[in-house]
Amino acid sequence: MDTLRPFQRIASKFQISEESAKYFLGRVQKSFKKEKPPHLLILDFIEAQGIDYQPEPYDIAALMHENGIWVYALNAPPPLLVDDEEV
Repeated sequence: MDTLRPFQRIASKFQISEESAKYFLGRVQKSFKKEKPPHLLILDFIEAQGIDYQPEPYDIAALMHENGIWVYALNAPPPLLVDDEEV
């Protein structure tokens, strides 16, 4: 049986390219300092939470940490992007 890889399932779920899905999963992993969660665990968590929109990768990592799914230390959240017009 031909099974889909986690990045392919993310691409289908969020209607993004497979390359974008790989990038998304990588960014979730990089949100943690040392120990990185496997892609399948990230996908299972997203599906278990019933998330239908594409959240920020750090938000997924923070939720995984808060819910005790992956209890390793997180990096600092990425800085917020601000348009020049808002400054």
